[in-house]
Amino acid sequence: MTPIRLLLADDHRMFRQGLRELIERKTAYAVVGEAATGREVLAQVAALRPDIVLLDIQMPELDGITTARLLATSYPETKIIMLTMYREDQQLIEAIRAGACAYLLKDADAEELIHVIGRVARGDVVLDQNLTRQVFDAVRRMRSAEPEVEPLTEREREILQLLVEGCDNRMIAARLHLSEKTIGNRMSEIFQKLGVNNRTQAALVAVQRGLIAPVDKNRDAGSANRSLNTEG
Repeated sequence: MTPIRLLLADDHRMFRQGLRELIERKTAYAVVGEAATGREVLAQVAALRPDIVLLDIQMPELDGITTARLLATSYPETKIIMLTMYREDQQLIEAIRAGACAYLLKDADAEELIHVIGRVARGDVVLDQNLTRQVFDAVRRMRSAEPEVEPLTEREREILQLLVEGCDNRMIAARLHLSEKTIGNRMSEIFQKLGVNNRTQAALVAVQRGLIAPVDKNRDAGSANRSLNTEG
């Protein structure tokens, strides 16, 4: 089986070395390159075409969010995991808007990092479980200036509601007595209507625009943990 190819992007050499040593213990992954600046990231991705970039949000020359936007435009097949020491709401939301598939705090343990890399490689979008509640609270406080979207059907609203509650496609299919393929197709239609590219963006837009009922705050943490810890 071909290993998942990773590029490590951080301006601290020792941090990159630690990441490399950790990742290379797993035969499923291969570190194909490193970068210390945003411009180096763009050059390395162009030359190496990695599957995933682990990208520090604070980079010299081009910051991580700007770099992520450029990568998402020029190399949409390359997935981005944003690494940061910061919990600021605005940076988190901007990283998601820029196209990051995951946003992980640098103090996450090794097992969690490997778990997130695996999920992103399979096409999932992942938030650090400590940040999930934070981002939804931030979105609830925002006033939407976006134009009205194409109306959602009752079934699409049901799917979105389950998504925000932390269900993956398999769980949604089981709850609604539909096939996973049908849920996948419906999810694509929802993305198109909302003008988004992934599940996290869909959930953010749905909550922000009041398209679905907010999740019960007493259940947010449990739902977020279930979403982050469920495979597939």
